[in-house]
Amino acid sequence: MNALDQLTESFSRLPGIGKKSAARISASLLKMDKAFLLRFADQLATLQDKIKACSVCGAWTETDPCPICSDMLRDRTVICVVEQPQDVATINNSHEYSGLFHVLGGVISPLEGLTPDKLRIQSLVERVKSEGIKEVILATNPTVEGDTTALYIQRVLADTGVAVSRLASGLPVGGDLEYADHLTLARSFRGRIRI
Repeated sequence: MNALDQLTESFSRLPGIGKKSAARISASLLKMDKAFLLRFADQLATLQDKIKACSVCGAWTETDPCPICSDMLRDRTVICVVEQPQDVATINNSHEYSGLFHVLGGVISPLEGLTPDKLRIQSLVERVKSEGIKEVILATNPTVEGDTTALYIQRVLADTGVAVSRLASGLPVGGDLEYADHLTLARSFRGRIRI
């Protein structure tokens, strides 16, 4: 296996990149400026040294605590609970939410060995109790595992007195009923609002 094949194999191990995409990426790198390649290689080599999980919320950051946890202008009475660190950026970039975050590090999935004790659920409970949190918004994905995790967290927080809500799910804006699956339609009907 030559160097190009090895690079292609490495790229194909990344999520969402198949063999053909990996081969295209590898071939395009051969045509790029050497200075770019050196900078890119350095960024990859030092990524894990520079980016860490925030000790408070679990989001990826270069500073600890992260800029979101350090921002005193954010609503410090609300925590949005997400599955993965990248979910923080997705929600924050919408500019619709101005509270704090808490990253679980996955969802409950016994088949994959992910039990509640392996997620950051206990640290969420501690934050709710110690930081004066009034609402926890559960923003786990609308999957069986995400719903199970949300239900578990709701039960764990039941005795804290904090309000627990779940992101609405259903038909996307611009979506077509014809292409909606049964579960999406069911969620849309359950989450309907009066106009």
